[in-house]
Amino acid sequence: MAAAAARHGLYAAGVRCRPTRTDALLGAATCCLVAAAVITGGGPPGQAALAYAFAAGFGGLLLCARRWPVPALLATAAGIVGYYTLDLPAMGLAAPTAAVLYTAAECGRAVPAALIGGGLLAVSVGTRLAEGDDVSVVVGVSLGSEAALMLAVIALGDAVRSRRSLRAEMARQAAAAVEDRRRETARQVEAERLRIAREVHDTLGHTISVVTLQSAVAQEALADNAPDRARTALAAISSAGGSAMGELRATLHTLRRDGGAREPAPGLDQLPALVDGVRRSGLPVGLTVTGRVDTLPAVVATTAYRIVQEALTNTLRHAHAGRVDVTVRATGSRLSLDIVDDGRGAPPGAPLDGEGHGLRGMFERVRLLGGTLEAGTVEAGTVEAGTVEAGTVEAGTVEAGTVEAGTVEAGSDAADTVKAGTGGFRVHVHLPLAGSGE
Repeated sequence: MAAAAARHGLYAAGVRCRPTRTDALLGAATCCLVAAAVITGGGPPGQAALAYAFAAGFGGLLLCARRWPVPALLATAAGIVGYYTLDLPAMGLAAPTAAVLYTAAECGRAVPAALIGGGLLAVSVGTRLAEGDDVSVVVGVSLGSEAALMLAVIALGDAVRSRRSLRAEMARQAAAAVEDRRRETARQVEAERLRIAREVHDTLGHTISVVTLQSAVAQEALADNAPDRARTALAAISSAGGSAMGELRATLHTLRRDGGAREPAPGLDQLPALVDGVRRSGLPVGLTVTGRVDTLPAVVATTAYRIVQEALTNTLRHAHAGRVDVTVRATGSRLSLDIVDDGRGAPPGAPLDGEGHGLRGMFERVRLLGGTLEAGTVEAGTVEAGTVEAGTVEAGTVEAGTVEAGTVEAGSDAADTVKAGTGGFRVHVHLPLAGSGE
């Protein structure tokens, strides 16, 4: 019932049901104005009593006009017609209608208010002219003044409604802006948390792998009474620890509030030092760099360094490899990375979708730059690689090439070759460079 009334414009949806203090004041004012008009109009005592009852009714309608503006307008119009039909003392149209017209317009019913007010004016003018009143007085004075007053109160009510709606919209937009800022702040905090987690994992994972391996070497050297080998292993541990401390200091700088100088993130210029550290762990590493890697964007260079670091760490931990080869190639449009070892590769059926923290970190870094990453086992005749493009793993495995004379042709890029005559594991990455159009 209420929904149907709201659809027909009778019911002011969203308006509080209980009358406000303003409604009570307007009702009292309407009652007093009509009563004052009755007093000045004179008439028999019986008519005056009935006129006062009408005055109370007109005032009472204001108490429900906010909730039911159009019915209140219609009831007021009907009351005025009945009032004059009973030939009660003259009270005009402004006194009983001004407040209800204002309230209806304030509730968003300005058009019905104008139509009903205009109808009352038309009936009033027609009745007075039919009774023989002077046309110039009725049309020139009464009609003009009452029409102006009705239009004024309707305009005032509509202006109040518009201002209130504007304030509500501004408050809504302000609340939405606050919520958007909160979400953006939360997103940035989460992104920074993930970045720090990746940095700490990459740094500590690589360092702990080197320390674990070199500790075992030192223990064996001491057991074999080979102090030189033990000293070399301990020196490698010290070097790895110092390098990790510097990287951690740069990473955790974002958590401090002081404005001290921040150490730069590692880039491809530090690859030789990274490779030397792995070599000191006893794993032969081949490094080939072609192209202008010194002009790469910092974020690309850091991402490439971290991917190579994580791939070497995984080789130290899991591959049991006798050698690993790292190839870095920069062209005008992209940076390509190949890290291939001759170890045992991934176990059959092992997931290659980045579920481990190391691979997941690689996948996240590559996805953020819009690149692609292939990680898979180099078999004795094929390369099976789980391919990730923009962070999505394609279902199953794909055959990426065949081994010919110890070389695997990978993908559609004929220049991307890897030495894999004896099997192992391969990580292959393409990172687009800014402005390359890819």
